[in-house]
Amino acid sequence: MRLFTGVFFISSLVSAAVVDVQPSDPYNASLVESNKLRRVLQRKVLYEHAKKYQSFADTTPERNRVAGSASHNLTVDYLYDTLVATGYYNVEKQPFTYIYSEGNASFSALSKVYESEYMTYSPSTGGSTIKAQLVKVANLGCDQSDYPEVKGKIALISRGDCQFGLKVARAGAAGAAGAVIYNNLPGLIGGGTLSNLTRPEGPYVPLAAISGADGAALVAAVEAGPVQGSLSVNATIDVKYTNNVLATTKGGDQSNVIMSGAHTDSVSAGPGINDNGSGSIGILEIALQLTKWSVKNAVSFGFWSAEEFGLIGSSYYIDNLPEDERAKIALYLNFDMIASPNFGYFIYDGDGSAFNDTPPIGSGAIEHLFEGYFRKVGLPTRPTNFSGRSDYAPFMEIGIPVGGLFTGAEGNKTAEEAVLWGGKVGAAFDSHYHKAGDNISNLNMDAWIQNTKAAAHAIATYAISTETIPKSSPSRLVKRTTKHTIPGACGSAPLHLT
Repeated sequence: MRLFTGVFFISSLVSAAVVDVQPSDPYNASLVESNKLRRVLQRKVLYEHAKKYQSFADTTPERNRVAGSASHNLTVDYLYDTLVATGYYNVEKQPFTYIYSEGNASFSALSKVYESEYMTYSPSTGGSTIKAQLVKVANLGCDQSDYPEVKGKIALISRGDCQFGLKVARAGAAGAAGAVIYNNLPGLIGGGTLSNLTRPEGPYVPLAAISGADGAALVAAVEAGPVQGSLSVNATIDVKYTNNVLATTKGGDQSNVIMSGAHTDSVSAGPGINDNGSGSIGILEIALQLTKWSVKNAVSFGFWSAEEFGLIGSSYYIDNLPEDERAKIALYLNFDMIASPNFGYFIYDGDGSAFNDTPPIGSGAIEHLFEGYFRKVGLPTRPTNFSGRSDYAPFMEIGIPVGGLFTGAEGNKTAEEAVLWGGKVGAAFDSHYHKAGDNISNLNMDAWIQNTKAAAHAIATYAISTETIPKSSPSRLVKRTTKHTIPGACGSAPLHLT
């Protein structure tokens, strides 16, 4: 009886949450125009969607929307049912499983208990505490030769250059008892993942992550003399079932698909209303309003799950997409954290001019389209790099042109950026990133509506013509050789891989 009551409540909540959208005829309506699509997007409607997301999180004691949880399933059903109700899209749920991990870590040394973070897939210490000498590894711990004297000890490792998982596996291969990774910025890392349950380079050892400031102090202490550390990790690892939601217009050229996407899940710490309710709600509302018009090119929306565990949903989509279907995707647009409270207007560096990256050909045209739009509406922008930390990465990896928008995560706003956009100098773009405070009050509505309108401009523009985007590239036929192991250091939203 208790189970039946809970299921009835959840079903009723989803049904009540679905927006009443009348089915549209995608063939007889006039063609979409950017200014018309942008005009019908309203911040109050975005906020109403956000209230639904918050209500889903609040149905569970954890108050989060972790992929595969009951609250995230409500999110998935809300997206699916709302899009199906339009009659304008072919909509499907794409089920998959992933390895879920959560836990906590504790580390102390020098008579001090350090603020520590757990990284997903770190093994547990089994209820005991590791007590051992702390040893600073050489360089950044990316090569096995960086670990000459760590056997039976706790390896102290700096963040940077390679994945956390590789560093911890290298420590395990060298016989370390445990590992502590410290940030390469003063603050905490803000959540991290070892990306995979295991790695071929070596066995994982229990891990804690600490701030850069604490790490620097410990390095100095270790260089001055022996330092004993104590490390304990409590961890739960389980298989979870979840779904992507995919919606593609019934109208438009199905061999020339304009795809945009955003992840729908949160970390375990909180409801994830900015990260990434803001992006997924933004493209949901664009999808709903697009039904008023027709399109020349098919428009597809991907609502990805399990991004926070290493881009698993978007990677699963690409890994299981036949090559002839991949070739139909003209471009991919990603929207992750587009309403950060202390926001900046960042555009991904598609032409590689700012960060010396080499994104797929056509990515530069996407960047320039966004730049032109923001100039037109009088908003200054800055580039951000393709770090691999969000769902554009699997598309980028197989040669599909990519682009998107971002308002900042754990990085701090500079004085120059505050002149451009206002806000607080030296404070994080989102001080509640990957925390319980990422709730409905953690949204900058001005940034959110501006970025949603910019996204609508790009989608409407490319829905009519992709003449600036190359139709094909030999690299598109390259199969992905790794899964969920895309490196990155800064950029968008999932648990950090590096």
